[in-house]
Amino acid sequence: MLRLVSGRVSGLLARRVTPAVCTSSARPASHGHAPDVSPAVDMSRPMYWDRRDVPLPDRPFRDELSAGDKSLKEKEKGSWKQLSNEEKIALYRLSFNQTYAEMKRPSAEWKTVLGGVFIFLGFTGLVVWWQRVYVYPPAPRTFDPEWQQKQVQRMLDMRVNPVEGFSAKWDYEKKQWK
Repeated sequence: MLRLVSGRVSGLLARRVTPAVCTSSARPASHGHAPDVSPAVDMSRPMYWDRRDVPLPDRPFRDELSAGDKSLKEKEKGSWKQLSNEEKIALYRLSFNQTYAEMKRPSAEWKTVLGGVFIFLGFTGLVVWWQRVYVYPPAPRTFDPEWQQKQVQRMLDMRVNPVEGFSAKWDYEKKQWK
């Protein structure tokens, strides 16, 4: 019996793990989608990143060069004094997408973050208002200022804690707080 159950479990695992471990680039079409919908990216090859902490990426920005770019790369091997400023900038743009100054330039992302915070706070305020109106019962009568005033007068009349407490701070002759 145990051998039968373990055989079924291993068969299920083998069927589920095989597609995940398979390294071929051919993927079966599923749910009516063609296999070229999401192309596989080879993550073992170096990637290009514009980052301030790593100013020299592992590979150049543009791998496929046009005929004009190839001739410019040939001119690069010679003297740089013969290159114009535009050609030097074009050579730089072949290797890098952004300059270091462009990477350091502040973005407008703070506006998105602040907008998200305000949306969250507004939604929270609406939930709190809704709970106050429809969920919580009305405040008890003991919270009314008139009730509290009567309660204070009652405690003073009863002389509650006359040595160091509440009644000790009341002047009974002048009828005011000390």
